[in-house]
Amino acid sequence: MKQIRGVLTGLMVIAAVFGLVLTGSARAADDFACAPKVQLDADTAGKVMLENFSCFFKKWKGAKALHFKVGLKNVSDTPQRFRVNIFLDNGKAVGGLIPRKTKKGLVQPGKSASFVYPVKGMAEKPNEIILMIKTIGK
Repeated sequence: MKQIRGVLTGLMVIAAVFGLVLTGSARAADDFACAPKVQLDADTAGKVMLENFSCFFKKWKGAKALHFKVGLKNVSDTPQRFRVNIFLDNGKAVGGLIPRKTKKGLVQPGKSASFVYPVKGMAEKPNEIILMIKTIGK
């Protein structure tokens, strides 16, 4: 009896792992490599490091939309806030501030912060992406 339970448990674990692999590969089909031209403001070069810039499709407000995840690391010695602008070849643009709100403070030295920007009405891969990151005043 114990052997049967062990075999069933093993089969269930294998099935669960197989299911996770399948769902993971389905998710990866929506992810694709971003090849942006990264333009840093002159005073930003020593203050921020781009840790993550990924593109993927996900439902947003009921429709498939392009999303950009931007992860930044503050490499300066003072707390910072960053302005992110993403321009696409078709004239669309998105952007915002990292951190969005300063109630909990700015991005501390050596710390990272990220945000996901959806692009409404964009259901196809862009040919060209320009990513601009600037530091802004507190």
